[in-house]
Amino acid sequence: MYTRSLPLFLCAVMLISGCTTSRPAATFNPAALAPPTQISRDLLSLPAPAGPISVAVYGLRDQTGQYKPSPDSSFSTAVTQGAASLLVTALRDSKWFKPVERENLQDLLTERKIIRALEQPQDQALVQLPPLRPANLIVEGAIVAYESNVRTGGLGVRYLGIGPSELYRQDQVTVNLRAVDIRSGEIIQSITTTKTVFSVQVDFGVFKYVSLKHLLEVETGISRNEPVQQCVREAIETALVHMVAQGVRDGSWRLKNPEDIQSPLLQAYLKSYDEQTLAMPLTGTDR
Repeated sequence: MYTRSLPLFLCAVMLISGCTTSRPAATFNPAALAPPTQISRDLLSLPAPAGPISVAVYGLRDQTGQYKPSPDSSFSTAVTQGAASLLVTALRDSKWFKPVERENLQDLLTERKIIRALEQPQDQALVQLPPLRPANLIVEGAIVAYESNVRTGGLGVRYLGIGPSELYRQDQVTVNLRAVDIRSGEIIQSITTTKTVFSVQVDFGVFKYVSLKHLLEVETGISRNEPVQQCVREAIETALVHMVAQGVRDGSWRLKNPEDIQSPLLQAYLKSYDEQTLAMPLTGTDR
């Protein structure tokens, strides 16, 4: 009995040792810049605008009302609360917009008062600080939805107590961005994007009696979860690229070279938007 089970035992030991030695050492790596998303390259490759547009971002709220499932936390939210910072970074990276500070405007005004108080002698004129830059647009919006377990599934097989299994889960985050004209209050662009949050777990297990009273049980596996903040960032950047493309076509803003509207990048996003619009089901009143 022991002789026949020896190859099985050695196979299990080798599997465990191989999994242990291949364990990622990310815990010991130094801090680094946030990795780019798949859309970052498109954002940086946008055609040049006629001129950068000053925009104000007052916030990008979490309107999902979702919390992480227990037992992780009953108070930690499912999505990041720093979406406004991700939006400001995307606006700057696009080279189309110049964000001005509005989220912590009171802190900025306080510091300007301190400068005047420290640098201005009592018997001289006021210190001349440059005026704050006004914004032409307000870019706002929200994380409007976070749906858990949109799709789940798995696959597994066992033969004589030995076999692998795989489980996966898909969540979905939805972001809305709006561009508002501060003079008229008109919403000139509004884009909604979704991003799938994918999680996968792969296991391999051995559950076998090697003798009458001896049971061999071995389990190993690995799981990978997409960071939710990266998915929120990608949804924001996708919405921003679509907003630029739609604004160019609608005349909300202009390209430095008008012929760049035929660039493959803009045409790809315009085509994607049109296909989504045409694919929308008709309501009873539209037929």
